[in-house]
Amino acid sequence: MNLELKDKIVLITGATGGIGEASARLFAKEGADVIIHYHKNRENAEKLTLEFGEETLAIQADLADEHQVVAMFKSIKEKKGRIDILICNAGIWPEEYIEIEKMSFSRWRKTLSVDLDSVFLCCRSFVQQLREFNGDSASIIIVGSTAGVFGEAGHADYASAKSAISYGFTKSLKNEIIQVAPLARVNAVCPGWTVSPMTKKYLDDENEVTHVLKTVPLKKLGESEDVAHMIVILASDKASGHINGEVITIAGGMEGRSLHLPEEIDFKKAFKR
Repeated sequence: MNLELKDKIVLITGATGGIGEASARLFAKEGADVIIHYHKNRENAEKLTLEFGEETLAIQADLADEHQVVAMFKSIKEKKGRIDILICNAGIWPEEYIEIEKMSFSRWRKTLSVDLDSVFLCCRSFVQQLREFNGDSASIIIVGSTAGVFGEAGHADYASAKSAISYGFTKSLKNEIIQVAPLARVNAVCPGWTVSPMTKKYLDDENEVTHVLKTVPLKKLGESEDVAHMIVILASDKASGHINGEVITIAGGMEGRSLHLPEEIDFKKAFKR
C-alpha cells in the first residue's frame, strides 16, 4: 500500500536510537522528509543525515527546556516550513530500582520533566505552528509504554509520566487539535519490552528475559521495527485517517499476570540475535 507520506515533513524526537531510529528509516523509505531531533547523540544524528541525504535536517535540543523547544520549532519553520507529523519519542528510563517511599523528589521531577513536560512542550509548539499554515490534516504519535498501562514497581516516576502522556494528554489533545486542523489526529503507542540500546544490557540475562516474558503470550520481545511500523501506519492519513485518540499496546499480548512458567520459555527464541 502507498501510505501517501511522500514529501511529508516529519519531526521525530529522540531519533538517534532504538524506536526513533527505526521510525526515521521507515519514514525515509516512504519518501517523507525526516527531521532528526537529538539531545546528546550527535554522532548518530550525523550518520542518519548522511544516510538520508544532504537535505535532511538534524537539530539538537533539550526538550525539557521550554526555550530550546521554542527555538527548535522556530528553526524548523525557517528551514522547512510546516511540520505535518510529530513523533514524540524522546524520553528516559531511570535504571535504578527505587520504591516510592525512598524516591527523591529530584528523581521524580527529572523523569517527569523529560518524559512528560517535553511532550507537552513539543505538542504545544506543533499545534501553534499549524495555525500559521494551510492544511486540514496533521498527525501526532506519542510513544508511551506498557509501564503506563500496568505500572512498574521501582519506576513509578516513569510509569506515571508514560500513563499521563498516553491517556489523559492524548485523549485531551485529540479533541483540541481539530479546532486548528479539522482532520488532525493524535494517537499513542505503548511498547512493552523492546530490543533497543536502552534494553541491550539486560538481554544477556536469561533470568531477566524469562521474568519479563512470563506475562507475554508470544514468548518473545518486541523489535524496534515492530513499533516503528505501527507509528508509520498511524501517521498515514491514507491508512489511519479515521483512527484518533487511540492507545495501541505493542507488547505481544502482554497482560498484568503470569502466563508461563520459566521453564516453558525458550531463551534462544526470545529475540533476534
